[in-house]
Amino acid sequence: MFLFQPPPPTRYDLNFTIAGIPVRVHPLFWLIAILFGFSRDLLQLLCWVLVVFISILIHELGHAFAMRYYGQSSRIVLHYMGGLAIPDSVAWGSRWASVALGPNQQLMIALAGPVAGFLLATLVIILVSISGGSVITNWLFGILPLPLTALVPFGGRIANLIVTLLLWVNIFWGLINLLPVFPLDGGNVARNILIQYDPRDGVRKSLWLSVITGGIVAVAGLIVLNSVYMAILFGLLAYQSYQFLQGGFGMGL
Repeated sequence: MFLFQPPPPTRYDLNFTIAGIPVRVHPLFWLIAILFGFSRDLLQLLCWVLVVFISILIHELGHAFAMRYYGQSSRIVLHYMGGLAIPDSVAWGSRWASVALGPNQQLMIALAGPVAGFLLATLVIILVSISGGSVITNWLFGILPLPLTALVPFGGRIANLIVTLLLWVNIFWGLINLLPVFPLDGGNVARNILIQYDPRDGVRKSLWLSVITGGIVAVAGLIVLNSVYMAILFGLLAYQSYQFLQGGFGMGL
């Protein structure tokens, strides 16, 4: 069982292109977004689905543009586990030829997704401030400032709700995504750093780090944040990393 694998195309996919990058949205993406944002308030549910779509798309575009910068073409798939920016293997003579990327380049590509989300959140905060609004923050664990509520002087409830959700998703989940758990971006960052310091055993060490961190976050998510979703997700990710170790992936096989 490997998570974060792109599902096969269906006749119900939404397909479009942004800046030459093909994007495919699997129908289960919408279903899962609706289920996790389930509310009796239809307006709140619609705002949640819109924000999730925009945020994940911006995140994956960050990866895709970084790949393009290093000469690698890619496509984006949004699916039931979130999204993927998938590098393409293209024929010689194509404008964006497939290339072999080094650890430093892969590290920058992994970071580009969360950075894109943080930049979006920063832009939103600046626009709210310029417009005369404000953002109320709270400190998670006493060290991480997270937005709780945005007060926008225009647009009423809808604007406040969309801005609040945009900040929450792009900051909180951006930070969560940087945890050293494979195949999250933080897991890929940890892997590339450890490979550079220990080419022979770096992959195995990164997978053990993923197992341990994933297990801790699963327990903390359930006990501290009272989130069954986080417990299940990170429990599965920790188990998947353990499967990779058992299958010999940690030895570079």
